[in-house]
Parts: sequence; structure tokens; C-alpha cells
Amino acid sequence: MDEYISEKEENLVQEDCSCETCNACDEHEYVLETTDLTKKYSRETALKDANFKIRKSDIYGLIGKNGAGKSTAIKLISGLISPTSGEVSLFGGMKLNEARKKIGVVIENPSFYPYMTVKQNIKTQCLVRGIKNTNINSTIDELLNLVNLEKARNKKAKKLSLGMKQRLGIALALVGEPEFLILDEPINGLDPMGIREIRELLLKLSAEAGITILISSHILGELSKMCTAYGIIKDGEIVSQLTTEELNQKIRPCTKLIVNNLDKTLQILTEELGLSDITVENSIIRVFDQGDRSVEIVSALERADIILQSISREGADYETYFINLMQGGVEHD
Repeated sequence: MDEYISEKEENLVQEDCSCETCNACDEHEYVLETTDLTKKYSRETALKDANFKIRKSDIYGLIGKNGAGKSTAIKLISGLISPTSGEVSLFGGMKLNEARKKIGVVIENPSFYPYMTVKQNIKTQCLVRGIKNTNINSTIDELLNLVNLEKARNKKAKKLSLGMKQRLGIALALVGEPEFLILDEPINGLDPMGIREIRELLLKLSAEAGITILISSHILGELSKMCTAYGIIKDGEIVSQLTTEELNQKIRPCTKLIVNNLDKTLQILTEELGLSDITVENSIIRVFDQGDRSVEIVSALERADIILQSISREGADYETYFINLMQGGVEHD
């Protein structure tokens, strides 16, 4: 695994680039950009005006219910189907045929030869990708080590567990050292141990090999443990795109206040009650300090003769936030 990671890092450093600060320049900032990407089938619109932006080295979670358009988006990006309208741009506008050679893809279910062994499947993929015969054995060993399938190298693929099949699929997608890895529902149906193994593998690929990853799922709570950015899709449309920091900001609990005297209330909250993590927007106060201190706040405002028009608790976990969006909930500012 270390050899694979080291070679990948070396390739990143040696990438041909005319700019002095490759990671900072606009040309290399995004691995993927789409413009109004749309796919229609007869009268059905599977994807409508989708605009994705995925930064280099991100783990981007594409979240949506089954049938929301996740697989359609991935097939359009990887070139398996053609868009009805809109554009896909990869690696700063490279020619798509060349850019897609730098992508590894696992869509829906991993594709492999069930009666071949794990090692034979990887060797076949190496031959397809044009890897020199003298390098194939070392490539196989590195990939088996990377996805933790060394002990199963001589096992037929059809006899693997679901989690092992997913890891084999990822190994096959990594042949050729892609810079962008696209995975469609890789944790669907896995047990907790299998999910953790996939998560740890993807985090390692991102952190140590610098691979950008797009992973689709309907399990926001699990993706929140690894993703750095999210796109949420509903009925073929992107309803939200946000970073991990933005998502955490939206779901963290707070006390929401509407009062008749904004300035005096803020003075009481900060000076008398010692609260500091406070925002004010559209005359709405939100107190983000840990713990529910609603009783203290109400008592303090009553003593100061401030009219409290409303007080409530806000915030949700990842799954609740996702469900609210899917049901048409409106995000607060």
C-alpha cells in the first residue's frame, strides 16, 4: 500500500502544469464541473439542470433517495450515457476522452468475472488498461494490500462476501492510478464492519494518495463521517450543495429568540448570562452555546421587561436534516 501511495504522490508532484502554484490556480481547482446537466427519457426527466463543482482532493457525497437521479448523474459524468443538454468539464477542461482515462468508476454493482479469482480479475483489468506485463504482479500485490484482500487473492469472486466484492470493485477501479474515483452506492447493503472498512479505505485514498472521490448514497449519517462536501439531489434536481462545515453549522442545536428589544436582549445574553456564540439575522437571535438554557433566558428577559414573542429549539441530526430536505423542508438562513 505504501508503494502505491508513494507512486501516486510522485505522479501528482510531476503533473505537467504551467502555473507556479498548481493547487491554488483556477484551472486545477475543480476536478469536475457540470453546467445545466440534463438527461431526459421520453417524457421523464431523470436529471435537470444539475450544476456540480467538486474540488481536487474532496470526498464529495451525492445524497438522494433511490431513484433521485444519482446513478444518472454518475453515468453522465463517466460517459456511459450522453446528456440531453448541458456540459461536463473534467480536470480544468481537458478533452473528455482523455480526461475520462483518469477516472475510476464503480456503478451500482461491481463488475468482475465471478469464476475468476480475485487475483485473476485484477490481472485482467491490468491487461485491459495496458499495464506492462513486467509491472502487473507488483500492481496486483499493491492493490490487494490496499483493499485488504491479500488473503482472498486465490478465492473465486463469486464466493466473496458483499463487502469483499465492493473492495474488489474498488481495486479494479484503481487499476491505472486514477485521480478521480466515482462510486455509486458502495456501502448499500453492507454490515457495520463492511461499511467501516470501505470508509477507512476511502479516507486513506483521499488523505494519502490525493484521490478525489465522488460517492453516492442515501445514508447521510454514514457519509458525514468521511465527506468534505455534499450535493443533495431530489427528483433529479440539486436542492443543496454545501461543505462539511456548512452542514455542521446548519444542524447544530440552538435556541431561537424573537423579541421586541434586540439590543437590550443581546446585552443580557452576553453580559448577564455569559453567552457568546450568538448570531442575529432578520431580527432573529440564535444562541448556539451548548445546552438548552431556555429557562434561564426566559427568566432574565422577564426581569428586564423584554417581550419575548417566541422561543424555540432548533437543530437536527444528519438524517433528520436530510429527511426534511427530501420532504420539501426549508433551510433557515
